[in-house]
Amino acid sequence: ANLPAPAIPLPSAHFNTVTYTGNGADDRNMTGVGFQPDFVWLKSRSGANNHYLYDAIRGPNKQLLSNATNSEGNIADRMQAFQSDGFQLGTSSEINNNGHNYVSWNWKANGAGSNDTSGDIDATVSANQTAGFSIVNYVPNGTASATVPHGLGVAPEMVFYKRYNSSSQWFCWTTVIDGSDDYLVLDSTDAAAAVSQAGGTSFTSSFIRATNYGASGSPEVVAYCFASKPSFSKVGSYTGNGSADGPMVNTGFKPAWLMIKNTSNAQDWMIWDTKRNPFNEVTQFLYPNLSADEGAGSNVLDLVSNGFKLRNAGTRNRNYNGDVYLYMAFAESPFKTANAR
Repeated sequence: ANLPAPAIPLPSAHFNTVTYTGNGADDRNMTGVGFQPDFVWLKSRSGANNHYLYDAIRGPNKQLLSNATNSEGNIADRMQAFQSDGFQLGTSSEINNNGHNYVSWNWKANGAGSNDTSGDIDATVSANQTAGFSIVNYVPNGTASATVPHGLGVAPEMVFYKRYNSSSQWFCWTTVIDGSDDYLVLDSTDAAAAVSQAGGTSFTSSFIRATNYGASGSPEVVAYCFASKPSFSKVGSYTGNGSADGPMVNTGFKPAWLMIKNTSNAQDWMIWDTKRNPFNEVTQFLYPNLSADEGAGSNVLDLVSNGFKLRNAGTRNRNYNGDVYLYMAFAESPFKTANAR
């Protein structure tokens, strides 16, 4: 009772996970999200299918794959529409195969967005300042250091960039590993490397940088921007200790969703959530950089009322002694109102 009232008392109004079983039916309305999502990430748990990512600026049908460099695909029988309490699916076996299990991760931004001309490059921005999440769509001008508005009002700590009108890797720029600007690749196991470009690097409360896409071929880029918000989200890092009594990472809330990446060495990205793992220990994971179906382990980690606790000794993808790990987490409930699992 002595803890301050959380700024976001109901995190599921801004981020929510929904699991479902495919039925192969067309025009299938998936409900239970609790809001109209603006960014939807879908993955089959039962088969080795791609990760499918959709956003409200580019529109439904227009997919990106987190595990591949493919350009944007426009396929009508997959994601068909964003709806007031979820989304509509088509008959595709990739996201609605009869009897297969799936998970959807859903974020709220601000609809289809609006034009922002405040930077060196104009952008369409859909921003949820309360939750620290925005979607940015822009056309680079060939200057990597050019500023692009992000709409958050605070500096983001992690931004995922993807050129979507041609094949291109996912560029993940973050400022939380060691206080400097570093990047990783979402569709790769690569370790982190320092960002190096002329004209300045760090994000500001108004702008991100255009990055090194150049201007050849008239590139079109989408960027997903994340800033930590107390009681709701956290982008941070921790150092592994190689022990079964692994690090306890305090996020300030009970996580509903957690992604981890080893930044020191080449390892897979990993995602856990409380809908697939309603009780501790949390054992089921998916790899954002792979099409592999859901994996399971033992002594993996616990999601607790104020963060997460690593359990596995010496596992390189999440708790190797001395390795530094990047994480991003979203809340199930603030610490003030969290229950034990």
